[in-house]
Amino acid sequence: MNRRNFLRTSFLGTALAISPISFSAFGEPTRTAARPGCLNLSFQPYELKLRHAFNLAKNKRTTTPGVQVRLEYDGLIGYGEASMPPYLGESVESVTAFLSRLDLGQFSDPFRIEDIHAYMDSVAPDNRAAKASVDIALHDLLGKIMGQPWYKIWGLNPDNTPNTSYTISYQSDPAEMQKEIDECRPFRVVKVKMGVGHDKEIVEALRRSSDVPICVDANQGWSEKEHALEMCHWLAERGCLFVEQPMPKEMVDETAWLRERSPLPLVADEFLQRLPDVQRAHGVYDAINIKLMKSTGMHEAYKMAVLARALGMKVMLGCMTETSCAVTAAAQLSPMVDWADLDGNLLISNDRFDGLHIVDGKVVLPDRPGIGVELLG
Repeated sequence: MNRRNFLRTSFLGTALAISPISFSAFGEPTRTAARPGCLNLSFQPYELKLRHAFNLAKNKRTTTPGVQVRLEYDGLIGYGEASMPPYLGESVESVTAFLSRLDLGQFSDPFRIEDIHAYMDSVAPDNRAAKASVDIALHDLLGKIMGQPWYKIWGLNPDNTPNTSYTISYQSDPAEMQKEIDECRPFRVVKVKMGVGHDKEIVEALRRSSDVPICVDANQGWSEKEHALEMCHWLAERGCLFVEQPMPKEMVDETAWLRERSPLPLVADEFLQRLPDVQRAHGVYDAINIKLMKSTGMHEAYKMAVLARALGMKVMLGCMTETSCAVTAAAQLSPMVDWADLDGNLLISNDRFDGLHIVDGKVVLPDRPGIGVELLG
């Protein structure tokens, strides 16, 4: 008996004891025709509401469009999610249009992950968040069939999860700025969004209240390499761990120049999307930031982490503003990374799932099968 069949046979009894969770909390979903013994997909738009406005280098926003996904197979349900911040180039319309084109009912074996991903790539290029939503739901489903969480399936030790950073951005209202700073007190690392023209002000405001280590995400906001280098030195003197995407992703030579001179590691974010980009980042950046919405989900994210390690690069695990569904899915990989920024669910006011928890700043994984989430309400 091969490993896959052994796992399915051993854990199917446990999985079938799990009660399917109603999807009605999201409203009436769009469904494909249900076929027994096949994958059945349904999905529903769901707008995420930010607790504080995000003031980034290139935009300001108070919401993030999203799509919630459900994948059903023989009475078991896997949950997934697409979150689409503006820079990804996806929208509710593009995600739902892509999902509507999928015929997952052709797959009678949900363990054919490679085939399902190849099929999704053949339907349309890009659409990374849309593909991630299916991938997350598929992993949730498979974990439930096997009766195990994915960190165990991957052989990872949950004690090795990192601390997560908590994100703050510049607020023009001093009271609102102080409120953000106060909210980050339980965390051991604070992530500061920069590139908006008030970069030093926000760090100085934070340092008046706390000496907690920081990391910085410039969101491509520093367009001059000399200024970027000056900021790296200034930040290094103020307890910064690394700088994420300091310059526009197109400025490859300038970023390589900066890397040779910077006292802080540089982390690729917008520069890096999927697996082939890891090799491109090598020698230009010191580390990569893996996000499920960019990588098409957990399947490729795991491969990216393994390749980065083989190339001697550090690995950061990030997220968009997401519910606990996608954030907890990403967290399944967290025991194998150096840094984590898994606070997307904490930044919204309308989370629909219970999943990972942050205890004294550290990621704590739920001991539940699949991606480890339960639908609230």
